[in-house]
Amino acid sequence: MFNNNKILVVIPARGGSKGIPRKNIRLLADRPLISYAIDVAKASQYVDDVVVSTEDPEIVHIAEKFGASIIRRSPDLAGDRIPLDPVIFDATVQKEKQAFDEYDIVITLQATSPLLKTETLDKAIEKFESFDVDTVISVVEDKQLRWGYNDNENRCFPLYSERLNVQYLPREFKETGSIFATRRGFLTPNSRLGNNVELIELSAEEGLNIQTQDEWWIAEHYLNRKKMAIVVSAADYSDSNHIYRSLSLASKLFIEEFIFLVDENYRLGIEVIEKFEHPCKLYDGEDELFALLSQYNPHIVVNDISDTTKEYIARLKEMGFFVVNFEDIGMGSEDADVVFDALYEHDGGFGNIYTGYKYFILKDEFYFLPSKIVGPDVNDLLITFEGSDENNLTEKVLDSVLATGYAGRIDVILDDRCVNKSELFEKYETSNNVQIYSNITNVGDFMLRADVVITSAGRTMYEVCCIGTPCICICQNGREQTHAFGSHNNGFINMGLADTLSVDDISNQFKVVWQDFELRQNMSNLMKKIDLKHGYNNIRSVVEEKYWAREFQNR
Repeated sequence: MFNNNKILVVIPARGGSKGIPRKNIRLLADRPLISYAIDVAKASQYVDDVVVSTEDPEIVHIAEKFGASIIRRSPDLAGDRIPLDPVIFDATVQKEKQAFDEYDIVITLQATSPLLKTETLDKAIEKFESFDVDTVISVVEDKQLRWGYNDNENRCFPLYSERLNVQYLPREFKETGSIFATRRGFLTPNSRLGNNVELIELSAEEGLNIQTQDEWWIAEHYLNRKKMAIVVSAADYSDSNHIYRSLSLASKLFIEEFIFLVDENYRLGIEVIEKFEHPCKLYDGEDELFALLSQYNPHIVVNDISDTTKEYIARLKEMGFFVVNFEDIGMGSEDADVVFDALYEHDGGFGNIYTGYKYFILKDEFYFLPSKIVGPDVNDLLITFEGSDENNLTEKVLDSVLATGYAGRIDVILDDRCVNKSELFEKYETSNNVQIYSNITNVGDFMLRADVVITSAGRTMYEVCCIGTPCICICQNGREQTHAFGSHNNGFINMGLADTLSVDDISNQFKVVWQDFELRQNMSNLMKKIDLKHGYNNIRSVVEEKYWAREFQNR
């Protein structure tokens, strides 16, 4: 009851359905379609009674199981061409006779809107607080340049007076069919519409009205989607790989709802995420992080924060979250539900760690670039090292290449984090064949154009491999030496740790690759045998299998 108004919800559900056979009782995400509308109505704080109007015995059986009362509809009111007005009027009259009472507000709730929320229904009811409101109808905004068609003249014509961009068109709304609420006095066999109508605008999700197989598919994906919190660390430039991997992951999450959670002191991560306009909340300390997690209540928590502790993971698990970690070799990895590590190929012995290139997530640009066709000549060399390059490996490699007499084009891409950026620009600004770039967003194009790439043994080598350009890897530190992917088996020449290499070592190795066409062909062919474009799919498959296995165990 709302403000002393007794409220009846009528859910019309006939057995026949032309678009989707037996639609109202067909299973949508493992539940009968009609059950969603019944649950929404029964959960309302204002609704007094919920009835299903049907002529179908099977719908009667299912509706009663979900707690609705039944109004038997006569066959005369169950035909394809019968509008809803007489159906709702009939159900209301029958229910009033059963209850020996009258209702003040009658709400039509369509079974074909399974994504409607109870709070939205309650907001619609609250609009009747104004005595001026006779009817409330749910709508979605629907601004379009529309055309009509004249059958007699066999021609089309515009329904607008001026062509404008959509954002400048006058606001228009389309009824969703989800909610049609009216005061009892306006309900007749021919109408449910009062004099003063109020609209309640729904999101596209809530306003979805299933009439076709495509709309059914969309609804099922909405209902099966998972909420995901991505906890990511980027304290300084050395941590930026966490951010970029998480962004690559987020770009694939088309159906899932997700949010980034970032320490408010990590400005690097905040700035990058804000640039991509992803939803993001900041926290200060672990207690605030867990408060945000409790408020958002995700199904899955993704940690891309380096090594985790057992205490941190235990706290997540106690809250019931499914925990997915990336590149975690801390003690917490033992207790996470799944750990993915493309760089460090290790096995903790706990059955939850998945390592290797199969779980590498490429940046979006690499999914549509073609493969490299290796030519007999090396006319273009690309040099690029990840991170701050505090040991100035870029300069060392450049000087090594120039010492060979190589006269082809040399493209140098500096990471935004490079500490020697200005010095490098100044030193090589007069060089005829050296071009230095920074803030590049299309690095894949440079890799494809290059005939040889010299880079570090981090994420970049996977990107080069995806294209198939012959590549020399030089490890910037001991950590990169543990990245097993950069091996001759995968088409790379890995020179090992940079500190152990002289200028002559680098010069000689470059000359070998530069002057050996067959070697470069073999390197490229080995790279092209490796499938790096399904890393996200592989990760998703593992997560889904583990997630549902856990759900089954917890039942």
